[in-house]
Amino acid sequence: MEKMKIRFGVIGCGLMGKEFASAAARWCHLSNVNFMPQITAVCDANPAAASWFTDNVPTVKKAVTDYRELLADPEVDAIYCAVPHNLHAQLYTDIIRAGKHLLGEKPFGIDLEANRQIMQAIREHPDVIVRCSSEFPFFPGAQRIAEWVAAGQFGRIIEVEAGFWHSSDLDPRKPINWKRRIATNGEYGCMGDLGMHVAHLPLRFGWKPNRVRALLTKVVEERPDGRGGMVPCETWDNAILACDVATADQSFPMVLSTKRIAPGHANTWFIRILGTKGSAEFSTKNPKQAAFLPYIPGGEQAWHVADVPYKTAYETITGGIFEFGFSDSILQMWAAFCDELANGSRMMQPFTCATPEEAEASHKLFTAALESGKTGQTIAIPWGN
Repeated sequence: MEKMKIRFGVIGCGLMGKEFASAAARWCHLSNVNFMPQITAVCDANPAAASWFTDNVPTVKKAVTDYRELLADPEVDAIYCAVPHNLHAQLYTDIIRAGKHLLGEKPFGIDLEANRQIMQAIREHPDVIVRCSSEFPFFPGAQRIAEWVAAGQFGRIIEVEAGFWHSSDLDPRKPINWKRRIATNGEYGCMGDLGMHVAHLPLRFGWKPNRVRALLTKVVEERPDGRGGMVPCETWDNAILACDVATADQSFPMVLSTKRIAPGHANTWFIRILGTKGSAEFSTKNPKQAAFLPYIPGGEQAWHVADVPYKTAYETITGGIFEFGFSDSILQMWAAFCDELANGSRMMQPFTCATPEEAEASHKLFTAALESGKTGQTIAIPWGN
């Protein structure tokens, strides 16, 4: 099968940029797709960071320190951008206005005003495809829950809980980084950095909270500055958002939690849905398993736990008996983005990457959560504004 080559530039050559390059190198892992990414140019303010790409990715023809060179390059069709949040508004709007398709890292702006600037650029350029990075819903277990929601297998929803927890920041000796500073990460703290992962599926299901009561905590108050001193941590470590959701035919509570400090966890993403006809739960802590509780009035209430086959949105060479992992979810997310670029509304499967509208909704939620954290009150979320 002849495959459409999509020429990518990478802006931000850190951890996630390397993960994309690794996913592109594994493209032969996918079966029967008519598209493939090719990384042709990279950009990072630190030339040493870009050297990994020139050393390991043969298709890279250009490594620069000024991202505008990538935007002016006719050999670049699309951009993957992974930079600190304070740079999103400027870079994302420049990328979109240059006519380059964009997969950008969350949260799509350091705050609500920055997000509005990005959304305005998107409205001005409807021909440019823009999506937000969020890979966890591409785990087979999460995809199965999405299918159950679409099929109405839960009946009336009783409650929902979704979260993303990790404990890499539990060690107080870990040096400060940009995610701990308001100037680069924003006031959202862990919500801005992790929250889109948590909100992606609920928002995709149409479960927009009407109100939110937020519990925001700083667990480690200061960290080493890398020069022998200590500096304050300015952003929130953990956030628990108690929300109420009202759709056209039902209402229910929903708890969303993002935690940088969660002892015993290492990037654990999960979703749990309880309903009158059925309940379900999936967690990346047990990536091969999904739990479902079907219920008939008067019948037994028993959870059924089963291994989830390696059945992915995009078919792969891997057999169903094997275990799905984080690198697989990134490959699937990238396939969804490239599929949309290559095939438009005729994508090979219907589950798209997180949309700009979903990222915008997360900003409205997190802005209300900050207000709730400051006042101790439940805050209404103004979806119409």
